[in-house]
Amino acid sequence: MALTKCEKNEQGQYVLEFGVEKDVFEAAVNKVYRKEVKNMTIPGFRKGKAPRAMIEKMYGKGVFYEGAFNALLPEAYEAALKESALQVVGQPEFDVVSCDENGVVFSATVYVKPEVEIKDYFGIEATKQVAEVTDEEIDNEILAVRDRNSRETEIVDRAAENGDTVTIDFEGFADDVPFEGGKGTDYPLELGSGSFIPGFEEQIVGHAIGDAFDVNVTFPEEYHAEDLKGKPAVFKVTLKAIKKIELPELDDDFVKDVSEFDTVDAYRADWKAKLEKKHESAAASAFEDQLMKALMDRLVADIPEPMFAEETENFLRDYDNRLRMQGLDLNTYFKYTGMTLDSMREQFRPQAESQVKCRLALEKIAELENITPTDEEIDAEYEAIATAYNMEVEKVKEVVAHDAIVADMKVKKAMEAVKANAVIVAAPAAQEAPAAEA
Repeated sequence: MALTKCEKNEQGQYVLEFGVEKDVFEAAVNKVYRKEVKNMTIPGFRKGKAPRAMIEKMYGKGVFYEGAFNALLPEAYEAALKESALQVVGQPEFDVVSCDENGVVFSATVYVKPEVEIKDYFGIEATKQVAEVTDEEIDNEILAVRDRNSRETEIVDRAAENGDTVTIDFEGFADDVPFEGGKGTDYPLELGSGSFIPGFEEQIVGHAIGDAFDVNVTFPEEYHAEDLKGKPAVFKVTLKAIKKIELPELDDDFVKDVSEFDTVDAYRADWKAKLEKKHESAAASAFEDQLMKALMDRLVADIPEPMFAEETENFLRDYDNRLRMQGLDLNTYFKYTGMTLDSMREQFRPQAESQVKCRLALEKIAELENITPTDEEIDAEYEAIATAYNMEVEKVKEVVAHDAIVADMKVKKAMEAVKANAVIVAAPAAQEAPAAEA
């Protein structure tokens, strides 16, 4: 097996031609013959016993060639690719150039990673603003904890109020006729949640347990059922129960129950520290986003379409995996959301393009700056992956190639270098709107 040609065509692709010697090809054809003859019936011969020459005479000399091509092509292509030293992206297009007494010659048309130029990647100006933690934010976090520790209380001595959860029976009528999906029994409804048609929940407020009453509403024009859009309706409602969510008091006893702290002040201080860390992380992420956008703007490269398409598929697979971890899959997700595979690809495409451009830019920076991880850093990365996936380090090394680890670490270190050399500037002051003329 040998590479005989490696040329760039007018479309910017490379065409590789590589041959397989006659004896290797002949052995592959014989192997296919021995496998397929078992299922072939030729007049005058027992099933599976017909000579190869007889089968070729009846069906043509190339009857077993396709199987031989498929068997030989992967190894031959890998050898040719290695010899060419090209960095191929996307899937190749294969063809058979010739097949004669000298053997077989294949061709592979491929896209390769583009030549990249980038300048002025150090000294990029970007803002980094860390928002201050407000008392309201702390209050909201603590309120969420109190809500998780709340309890329901049955209300029997007053009418329903906004914020209560009521239990109702209901049946809806349009033009005095019951409509599909308009009936419910022992239905729990939080008043003020906006779960029902506008105007429905407000008309329950003020009623007491045991009340039977009408609720008059009009379906929205954008309602999902065509026959009900914009139509008036009457719901016959019976109020069966009222419950109130009671939050625990925010005091030292509550704090001791839900945390390792003894006082409200200490609990609030801990939430403030957590939120400060969250704000710092958000600011760092926004800072990095600005730098990546600047790198993309400085990137000069003719990026082949397969790189974007392949990265889009990577996003799609990752999303599918996350869904499966939650007990779902893409088909179920599409059924609930109305999305399709094509619409999801379209949604992921901008992210994929940004990812490809940023990686190309950072790979070039790593090359220009001679950035490479040390052996100790590589070992630490393997350890981190092993810990994250609860695997043995040696198993990780079997699954994740050393070159792939090194390539990813070069990109990470290049980004760290860009951040370390960036210039943090103040955010532009918000402009006040001009005063209206009298």
